[in-house]
Amino acid sequence: MTISRPLLKNNAKVIIRTARPSILTAGLIFLAVSILLGFLSSSVLGVNMTADDLRQYMNYYLNGDYQALIRLSESMTPPATAYLLNLLIQAVLYIVGAGFLIFILNTVNSAGAVYGNLLDGFGLAAKLILLALLEGLFIFLWSLLFLIPGIIAVYRYRMAKFLLLDHPEMGVTDCIRVSKQMMKGHKWECFVLDLSFLGWRILAAIPYIGYAVSVWTIPYINTTYVLYYMALAGKPVTVGPAPGANPYV
Repeated sequence: MTISRPLLKNNAKVIIRTARPSILTAGLIFLAVSILLGFLSSSVLGVNMTADDLRQYMNYYLNGDYQALIRLSESMTPPATAYLLNLLIQAVLYIVGAGFLIFILNTVNSAGAVYGNLLDGFGLAAKLILLALLEGLFIFLWSLLFLIPGIIAVYRYRMAKFLLLDHPEMGVTDCIRVSKQMMKGHKWECFVLDLSFLGWRILAAIPYIGYAVSVWTIPYINTTYVLYYMALAGKPVTVGPAPGANPYV
């Protein structure tokens, strides 16, 4: 079984255009939260170096006063609490992102999507964080063998988060196990799907312009991946695509 990438992406566009409540609006809310948390993260970890500090830094360096140089560097380094706070900020962003996926899942399942779904990830916060930690650990261990096994591991566990969000009753290890089964024979296919969004991702990374691009790319890319999960799971999409628009080929 292969999955038609063009049809998958076309179905995503149809769903975004027709779904109510709007996926674009939900994506815009998520983007606003992401920007806000990004600024907060930068503020927490920001290094406040004035022109005087820079001159003093250079003077210490040129004079060989390395102890003073270390003290000055330490005074400008964020405290440990700042790193902990930043970790919390990143966790919140990850959980809100999971809520956005729940919104899309509810949309394609005709399960009564509401903008409040963006907060539903907090009900699964412990499982989501544990899943992220386990995935990261497994990918790291596979990466120790070499780069390629690590990349394969990334795609092996790719559907685990979707499984958890679609089936909150599942255990974290069960999601990982089922994801491995679902991705058999589909890792390269998913890799090519990722590459097909490369141009959009580059545009979204451009300062300032990227914000406008992200208004489209965040809903478009995430909806496509939700449909990819649905196709792998063999679940019908009940909103959006015209009858007969089957992503299986």
